[in-house]
Amino acid sequence: MSNPLDTDAGSELFASYEAELKLVQADLNQKLDQISELSGEPRKSAIRLAERTLDEANELLGQMRIEKQNIPSATRSKANQRFRNFESDIDAQKRKLKTMSDDRKALFGNRYSDNPDHDQQLEQRQQLLSGTERLDRSSQRLRESQRIANETEGIGRDTLADLQLQRETIQHTRMNMLESEGYVDRSVKTLRGMARRMATNRIITVAIITVLVLLIIAVIYSKFH
Repeated sequence: MSNPLDTDAGSELFASYEAELKLVQADLNQKLDQISELSGEPRKSAIRLAERTLDEANELLGQMRIEKQNIPSATRSKANQRFRNFESDIDAQKRKLKTMSDDRKALFGNRYSDNPDHDQQLEQRQQLLSGTERLDRSSQRLRESQRIANETEGIGRDTLADLQLQRETIQHTRMNMLESEGYVDRSVKTLRGMARRMATNRIITVAIITVLVLLIIAVIYSKFH
């Protein structure tokens, strides 16, 4: 046995979908009336809008088809009747929209003719225009690619110039380092020479002091003997 709360909820949901479908149907009827007054591109745009509205109506019908199963048996027959009426109305709107979509003269305006040669010429003209548009887009892409290539080339030149400047700076720094190393080598040699002279002077000083000490000892010794 189904839950009464579930059946009440199903009835309310069915009624909600029903009210929404009425609004969508009214909108669809208005769009169909507008299509009959249009031709060419505006008619195509209006047909696309009407097709989207028809899809919305079919979606609501599908939701109603599901929810009417949850309606209590006592009132389900009335809901089924209303559902069939909606279904019939939407089928009629669908057929009307299809008739309008198939009306090529209204869609293409004065460009359409029952003459096959004229239609072929029109198709060839459209293909030519399409080819011209594709060629224009290709040319634009080519120009954009050329612009990017030029910008990349400019960036490459700037990068090479920067690298050349950095190379010259590194070479100049290396030369300064080599020159500094030469100064250091000469300084080291000078310091080594000074150290040798200091060692020699120290040896000479020690030798002189030693001789003087020996002389003093000799003098003292000679006085007492």
